[in-house]
Amino acid sequence: MISPRSLWLLAGGAAVVAVTLGLGGYVLVKPYVSPDDFEGSGSGAVTVRIDEGASAGEIASTLADAGVVASARAFVVVTEERARAGSLRPGHYRLRKGMSAAAALDLLTAPTSRLVRRVTIPEGLRLSELLDRLATGTGMRRADLARAAQDLQRLDLPAYAKGAEGFLFPATYEVEPDTTPGEVLGAMVERFKSAAAELGLESRAVEGGLTPLEAVTVASIVQAEGGRDADYPKIARVIYNRIKAGSPLQLDTTVLYAQRRRSLKVSEQDVKVRSPYNTYLGPGLPPGPIGNPGEKALRAALRPGRGDWFWFVTTDPEHRITKFTDKESEFVRYREELNRYLGTH
Repeated sequence: MISPRSLWLLAGGAAVVAVTLGLGGYVLVKPYVSPDDFEGSGSGAVTVRIDEGASAGEIASTLADAGVVASARAFVVVTEERARAGSLRPGHYRLRKGMSAAAALDLLTAPTSRLVRRVTIPEGLRLSELLDRLATGTGMRRADLARAAQDLQRLDLPAYAKGAEGFLFPATYEVEPDTTPGEVLGAMVERFKSAAAELGLESRAVEGGLTPLEAVTVASIVQAEGGRDADYPKIARVIYNRIKAGSPLQLDTTVLYAQRRRSLKVSEQDVKVRSPYNTYLGPGLPPGPIGNPGEKALRAALRPGRGDWFWFVTTDPEHRITKFTDKESEFVRYREELNRYLGTH
């Protein structure tokens, strides 16, 4: 027979065991119920890289390993509570150490925290000008960019390309801190390939009696001659009409490319420069692109306007007014208009 005192002792012992088990269970589940977390916005600075395709859990581990948050679980919990997993993007971010998970999430999803340089490459830049723009915009050494531009195999250019000129697509690019010169130029080539595929460049060039390289060369001339968007198909048609007739293209832009300069004024001496890019000396296209054309110029080269135009003159460069004609007398008059413009500007 067990005495009341014994029962009390047994009950007390059971209570102690229960309390002990409860404390042990709490210790086990605490990281999940109430994970370790810092307070406040942290201090100092640390750069964290978020890889492409990383999950919220993987990002949380990266932050914890860098000392940004106290525990990976705390970051996962706040991310799930706010339903912000879809807002996390790859890239390099400047954060702080010792941040609360909530503060880390806020900073990680703030656009200003991402360490990235955006460089806009406008249509029509020549390779040399494009490399200058990239060097200034990315902080990369121009010599390294120039070296990468010569590595044609690594750039993975189209099979018909003879060099990088013409195949570095104008657009706005985001450059991460660890991006190499070869990678940024390679991205530009990929953008060109994508645009060319959408336009059906290779097949349309063949349909028009051109090689793909010739089509890109025409597009680069159209881009260089410029004017208004509506003029692009007309300029392309003038080029094709003159090629068909066996007449020299007589384009100032190709002469200026040969001389590595830009100007609205081209002299009689200029058009005598000995270069395969001087289209005054003989019929046909120059051997390759004279710049890097955009989508509108590429489209115009593949889908030229319809007309008998044989000449065009940009009579008012400031307002991008270009006139087209199939009569030499009108062409002479347009040239006089341009000369008057140049005389007053």
